[in-house]
Amino acid sequence: MNLAYVIQRVLLAVLVVIGSSFVVFGILEFVPGDPARIVLGVTASEDAVEALRERMGLNDPWYDRYGEWLWGALHGDFGTSLNTQQPIGPQLVNRLTATLQLAGAGLFIAGLIAFPLGLISATRPGSKLDLGASVFSQIGISVPDFWMGIMLVILFSLTLGWLPPNGYTPITQDFMDWLAHLVLPAVTAGLISAAILTRFVRSAMLEVLHMDYVRTARSKGVRESTVVLRHALRTAMISIVTVAGLQLTALLSAVVVIEIVFNWPGLGRLALNAVLDRDYPMLQAAVVTMATLVALINLIVDLLYFVLDPRIEHT
Repeated sequence: MNLAYVIQRVLLAVLVVIGSSFVVFGILEFVPGDPARIVLGVTASEDAVEALRERMGLNDPWYDRYGEWLWGALHGDFGTSLNTQQPIGPQLVNRLTATLQLAGAGLFIAGLIAFPLGLISATRPGSKLDLGASVFSQIGISVPDFWMGIMLVILFSLTLGWLPPNGYTPITQDFMDWLAHLVLPAVTAGLISAAILTRFVRSAMLEVLHMDYVRTARSKGVRESTVVLRHALRTAMISIVTVAGLQLTALLSAVVVIEIVFNWPGLGRLALNAVLDRDYPMLQAAVVTMATLVALINLIVDLLYFVLDPRIEHT
């Protein structure tokens, strides 16, 4: 693997994260509201508010406060929540764990659906299966994720009573209960992503299946399953991995709505509650954490190109 390229991509990811933190910090500087007043309440005296502002460093220049915050964040210290008066770091870790569980399960379900459906659709273009895959993809893209979640709750929770409608149980506390609560939100996220991913798997495979080396392999009598899975799929995976990475980053954004529908205590709900409570340090930490995840996913996708096809040259 090209070491210079890896270093370049890692540095770019770091710059993206730092730039995101700078933008978020700058935007919050112009948001109405005094954090010290939020902590003490509207009945606090001006002297008490001013004293707290001094202790919190709010009277310092914004660039000094940003430098101190960034240095603390690099060491895992995101400050104290204005709402709970507790350190942000442990709360962030718990919420991030829940979000990653939901997004990971959603992407897994999307892959289970999209890869077989896309492969079958590409190898049998114009068939009923291909038409069915296209209809599924179009419906999945058109349906809002919150509506899908509500319909699944009505069917599997309220009507059939098979699964709990919402809530969350830590995986370390009760695995089966955690799994039961995970199914509906993960299926909601997975179905939406599967619809999009199916179209890309189909189009990528169709393009590869018409290449000369595939025709040559078929003319030599190579089994069709070998042609599709060993030769065509590996080439198509370069495009598919890119789309899968984009879908995972999209899932991290989409789970905000899904977490609200299913009362899932993830990073999205944490950010929403921080907005409603004007908990600016918590909001900043949540947004920067999400930006870090997106940058990390993009970095992994870029590095996977070398694994899938070492012949690729990057400039």
